[in-house]
Amino acid sequence: MPATPTVAHSPPAHEPRRAALTALLACIGVFASYLPIGGVAVSLPTIQQGLSASTSDLQWISDAFILPMAALILTFGLIGDLYGRKKAYLVGLLLFAAGSLTSLTASSPQQIWVGQALSGAGAAALLTSTLALISHVYPDFRARAKAISAWAAALGLGMSLGPLVSGLVLEHANWRWIFLPGLVVAVLATAIGALLLEDSRSAHGRAIDIPGQVIAVVTITALVYGVIEGGESGWSSTRAVIAFVVAAVGLVGFVVTERKVASPMLSMSLFRSRAFTGAGVVIALTLFAQVGLVFSLSLFFGTVQHLSALQIGWRFLALNGITVLLGPVAGKLMGRVAPGLLLTIGLLVTGLGTLWLNTLDAHSSGGTVTPILLVIGTGLSFVMAPITAVAVGSVPHHLAGMASAGSNTLRQVGGAMGPAVFGVILTNHTVSSLPSTLAQSGLSTTDQHQVTAAVAREGLSAAGHLGLPAPATGQALGAFGESFSSALHMCTTIGAIGMFVAAVVSSVLIGVRRHKDQAPTPVDPDTTGRHRRQEQARV
Repeated sequence: MPATPTVAHSPPAHEPRRAALTALLACIGVFASYLPIGGVAVSLPTIQQGLSASTSDLQWISDAFILPMAALILTFGLIGDLYGRKKAYLVGLLLFAAGSLTSLTASSPQQIWVGQALSGAGAAALLTSTLALISHVYPDFRARAKAISAWAAALGLGMSLGPLVSGLVLEHANWRWIFLPGLVVAVLATAIGALLLEDSRSAHGRAIDIPGQVIAVVTITALVYGVIEGGESGWSSTRAVIAFVVAAVGLVGFVVTERKVASPMLSMSLFRSRAFTGAGVVIALTLFAQVGLVFSLSLFFGTVQHLSALQIGWRFLALNGITVLLGPVAGKLMGRVAPGLLLTIGLLVTGLGTLWLNTLDAHSSGGTVTPILLVIGTGLSFVMAPITAVAVGSVPHHLAGMASAGSNTLRQVGGAMGPAVFGVILTNHTVSSLPSTLAQSGLSTTDQHQVTAAVAREGLSAAGHLGLPAPATGQALGAFGESFSSALHMCTTIGAIGMFVAAVVSSVLIGVRRHKDQAPTPVDPDTTGRHRRQEQARV
């Protein structure tokens, strides 16, 4: 028996340290990519005032980051497989840094859109490359599950610290400086990763799928644009209808193209796995509800309760911080309990907590809000790590990069739809119910018409400058808060329904019992044979 195969199957002595370093850098990368999501969310009221931005402008500030993440994840996953995950990781950090610098110098909402888009493209590269790097150095399911739980905790840490860091910045400096921390982390991670990170790839005959990428970008963008435009101009408006038609045709075209192309960016064969399909649906619904709720609550806390960004950040720490604390617990439980069972329980708890948000009103204190957000965060702790492990672990090892890219694409599509849909609901329901609440506020008819016209014309941003005398302003803001609270309850109800539907999908498609391919074994069975020898020969 030749010596080479034996050496190939025996890990070198320094591999545990190398694997730990790779996991650490992966966590830093995903931490950086998620800093802006929470940080920008709590800063929206301040940005709105600083740039006189409309609600639609704010929706695009959120979606300008998430859309490129959704549209480019598959491409960067493929690029990482073909040319190296380290290269994709470094490119992602550089794009993220360029986007942060662009937003840091912004003088208009449009420039923030450009900066957010660049940062979102970088985040797409980081999400796929970091998961693929972890999957490569941890072929064993149990070790991989622990590493992925740390990855999910780093993601949650980014979302947790983002609001607090942005809040501290806004207490002492201009809102533009909220983009500086992400820039610093990206630059430092680039320097460390370029020197120390080990590269890996898994080409397996794959090639760049240009038609698939173009169709994916057009489809996802058209879908989100249609939702935002429909809420702004009406669902029957020409632009909204055209956008939805383009999205529907694009989706069909993408499936047909990926089935026919020689080297698809997302093989439709992945969806033969019930677990992978279930994981995709669950993560899309979860991120739809989670990101949409963060967007809605940020506006509620800032516009209705008039909290500062730092105060909003402390409130969101209850939601995101608990996921960081409980993430390792979820990782350990995945070695003993079926991931599908953890998922289903976590989704049910999250759904119940989201329904509990319906008790909030304009006068709800932090003591009322914090327990609710802790319940939601606890539920999410048992969703994020298991769902990622299921998606990556439900396919052969050499397809981990494509699986993580596909899962993250669905994750970001759901995340992009959250602010789009919830933003439309907040604006439309607030505007439609405002005349009724104003009529009960004691305002004069003239003042009622002035407030209604201002909100109808400018959206939710009008609440900051109604142009009424002090007593009337207080009455108008009270009516506005009541209408906004009602709109928030509609959003939270929709979010809870999404969580409950995801729980049903998880129990049916993923199951609540451990499958054979999820059992923790010393060696991943999918890495044996020809694929494993080819993988190690490349690396």
